[in-house]
Amino acid sequence: MEKTVALELKNISKFFGKVIANNKINLSLYKGEILSILGENGCGKTTLMNMISGIYFPDEGQIFVDGKEVVIKSPLDAFHYKIGMIHQHFKLVDVFTAAQNIVLGVNDGSKYSIKSVNAKVKEIADKYGFHIDPKKKIYDMSVSEKQTVEIVKVLYRGADILILDEPTAVLTPSETEKLFSVLRRMKEDGKSIIIITHKLHEVLAVSDRVAVLRKGENVGSVVTSETSESQLTEMMVGKKVELNIERSQPENTVDRLFVEHVDCMDREGVKVLDDVSFIARSGEILGIAGIAGSGQRELLEAIAGLQKLKNGKISYLDPATGKMENLQDKTPLQIREMGVRLSFVPEDRLGMGLVGNMDLVDNVMLRSYRKGKTPFLNRKDPGKLTNEIVSSLEVVTPNVHTPVRRLSGGNVQKVLVGREIASEPKVLMAAYPVRGLDINSSYLIYNLLNDQKKRGTAVIFVGEDLDVLISLCDRILVIGSGRITGEVNGRETSKEEIGRLMTKTVATESKKEESHE
Repeated sequence: MEKTVALELKNISKFFGKVIANNKINLSLYKGEILSILGENGCGKTTLMNMISGIYFPDEGQIFVDGKEVVIKSPLDAFHYKIGMIHQHFKLVDVFTAAQNIVLGVNDGSKYSIKSVNAKVKEIADKYGFHIDPKKKIYDMSVSEKQTVEIVKVLYRGADILILDEPTAVLTPSETEKLFSVLRRMKEDGKSIIIITHKLHEVLAVSDRVAVLRKGENVGSVVTSETSESQLTEMMVGKKVELNIERSQPENTVDRLFVEHVDCMDREGVKVLDDVSFIARSGEILGIAGIAGSGQRELLEAIAGLQKLKNGKISYLDPATGKMENLQDKTPLQIREMGVRLSFVPEDRLGMGLVGNMDLVDNVMLRSYRKGKTPFLNRKDPGKLTNEIVSSLEVVTPNVHTPVRRLSGGNVQKVLVGREIASEPKVLMAAYPVRGLDINSSYLIYNLLNDQKKRGTAVIFVGEDLDVLISLCDRILVIGSGRITGEVNGRETSKEEIGRLMTKTVATESKKEESHE
């Protein structure tokens, strides 16, 4: 059966000054197909998709929809040609309901009726297997619910071609599988879907074909069933890459950080950490596993002095003095100066310690400018350090004086993580440091963390990928609903054991205890 081309790009190019984001790209998407777009950070994936969805306008080339050449100058034009994009950072109004967000901006000539909107939203949800409450406010929703609203929003507008940018970056494994089930139903209904992702196992699980970009050019496409992770990685990078996480044996470990019976409350008075206790040791990587929103963020922020404790104690054995320090007595700045560093990669990368309009050097200086001995800032040493970060983490940037906001999301993240590692901390808390990074960059970060461990740093690693946690970490703490539900040896555990601990609740434990009495 002959395939019908839904979307075709011919010789598409995009330039930003002297930077070539996309260079003469040819690409086809068939009806009823899921196409994955792969490539290293900064290779031009999102720029290309932004041209299809009307956010950017190509400098060269042609776009064809259903065989006819089209001109897409705005997202409104894209919707006219039944193209909708679900962005990595959601574009929703928090105080509106799901239905209000979905219908916002729609002008179909009919009289507005929230009742009919709710009915149509329910019809779409039932058709594809979404779980959505049209009357629920956005601020009450989980990340996966917000993503569902974004997808239904483009379907409501009649989109037949859907583009999803990093759709699983902040989803749990179970949420990811639910999303894939929905995408498969949409494909069966004749929808054409493009997914930008860095997770190779997901590419192999859900897509029909894979197109690979490298340095702004399309280096080829392959049928998913006929390829492998190693082949795709080689296409992305242009050379063979060893995807092995180096894990050295812990040596000369010292108890460095002590968390004892810690309780924390959120702004609404709900307990987000409940009697949490553990020890982090120098020369060791301690992993933290758990379903998203189980208290991981609050735990790291409590250690960094950013979250107030209701009960409990956090102590730090300072290697410089040999004294035990109570971190609650310190400001976040004092804690940082002692060598306890928090490198947290949130959904909004620019919102956590980087300034978009400042260049790479100035962003690196944000951590060190207080140490200057004169009224004039010395940019020489930060410039050298920035060049080292760019070189070691392969940051794609015209130069170190480029504003951070001009970099791709993954390259912004490399600067953020690289700056914290470069500070030579005694305790490094790395939360989701490879979120949104390509496979090659991810392994660079993993091996950098292992290098920190060899230098005697106590590394606390919060990750989403259980395979990585098991391969990288010496010990793994599992957290669920704000409580530690177990601790396992990274060399001896399995994904199944961690999965059971992730879903274990206090209620089931108390029932077991009652049955034994």
